[in-house]
Amino acid sequence: MVQVLSASPEQTMAYGEKLGRVLKGGEVIAYFGGLGAGKTCFTAGLARGLGVVDDVHSPTFAIVNEYRGEIPLCHFDMYRVTTFDSLCSTGFFDYLDGRRVLAVEWSENIENALPAEHVIRLRIERGAGENERILQMTGDEAYENSWR
Repeated sequence: MVQVLSASPEQTMAYGEKLGRVLKGGEVIAYFGGLGAGKTCFTAGLARGLGVVDDVHSPTFAIVNEYRGEIPLCHFDMYRVTTFDSLCSTGFFDYLDGRRVLAVEWSENIENALPAEHVIRLRIERGAGENERILQMTGDEAYENSWR
């Protein structure tokens, strides 16, 4: 596990961008953290690192937003997904094709359905200051090294 402190939204995005630059496609970024923790902000940086030029928005109502880049990014919001049937209706399993990166907010709701391999767990929590965030990443050492 690697832990970093982000002092601003810009720094949170920069950590996302650093991770995005080492991804190859097929990874699932499983986010854990409360409302307003910075998951979408991190995803905006991740998208930049993957070569996505579109603006990243929260997929709250759409469930999934797809972005084209050097490596495609699919950004999921699983907040309202509470059953296996509702997970299947999102098309989540169809996106696990090894070509895209999946960024999954509210992964605690689907933790038992996450793939066994290529999962990066990212916990984002509020720090002491208003804009501070504590980011903890657990995954393959190559991913963790992107922050060192």
